[in-house]
Amino acid sequence: MKISRTKFVFLFLISGFAFLFISNVIFRSVVRLIPESGEAFLGTESLIGWKSTVSTILYPIKIVLVGPMLPLINLPDPPPPFLVIGFAFYWTILALVIYYLIAKIKRS
Repeated sequence: MKISRTKFVFLFLISGFAFLFISNVIFRSVVRLIPESGEAFLGTESLIGWKSTVSTILYPIKIVLVGPMLPLINLPDPPPPFLVIGFAFYWTILALVIYYLIAKIKRS
């Protein structure tokens, strides 16, 4: 499977934003891409059993995708484009590192 670096980064960004949106729709009562400041972002506020279990399973993925961005999320009132641009920048770097590691594994 050959995929260009640009296409890989684009697919990674789309998948990251889709993952955030879908997980927030499932685990929160408010439909938003990024929750408001002060809300628990990594966990779930629900006590329903299956939501708690799925949230626990997805927790490591959220730590990698969202963990370094928590200081931006917890700002008092950041403008929404600022957060989206911050996520896109961080995920672009993450996607390039993953692409490099996959290419290096394939070569050896």
